[in-house]
Amino acid sequence: MTEEQQNGQEAPTTDLPEDVPALQARLAEERQKAESNHASWQRTAADFANFKRRTEQERSEAAKFATSMLIMHLLPVVDDLERALANLPRELTGLTWIDGVELIYRKLQAVMEAQGLAPIEAVGHPFDPSMHEAVLRAPGYEGQVLSELQKGYTLHGRVIRPPLVSVGTGGEASGNGPAEEPPPS
Repeated sequence: MTEEQQNGQEAPTTDLPEDVPALQARLAEERQKAESNHASWQRTAADFANFKRRTEQERSEAAKFATSMLIMHLLPVVDDLERALANLPRELTGLTWIDGVELIYRKLQAVMEAQGLAPIEAVGHPFDPSMHEAVLRAPGYEGQVLSELQKGYTLHGRVIRPPLVSVGTGGEASGNGPAEEPPPS
């Protein structure tokens, strides 16, 4: 045994292959494979990061609009409450139970607003087909919303129910809209 083997070290081998160009070609090939694998890994990592971001965004959107169906079913109830309160006989105003119903209506509105519901302002604004649904045309300022037949709402900025509106045809105004000049667009 040599002294290097006794100390736990191996003697350097001098058996080098004689085909150095073949080894260099193989090394270049392996480097190319490694670079290709690394690039593939980077693309996969980027795809996975995009997938995570997209699924998180979809989850956030789903949570944001999870209440939309419930709100859509409650909107006719809100409409009925508004009509009932708007058509109260004068002799009933001021009664405590009427005040209680108005309080319930305001609480319902506050809860729905806290969920992201907002009414769409329509009367006096220019008609926007992406926000309004025209159901009538009447004499008045061209393209202006003259009256609202049913309130419209947005949920987190997205229209969930467009207002049903009457739009001006450009003829003489009949008291449905402003009597002076059209509002600035």
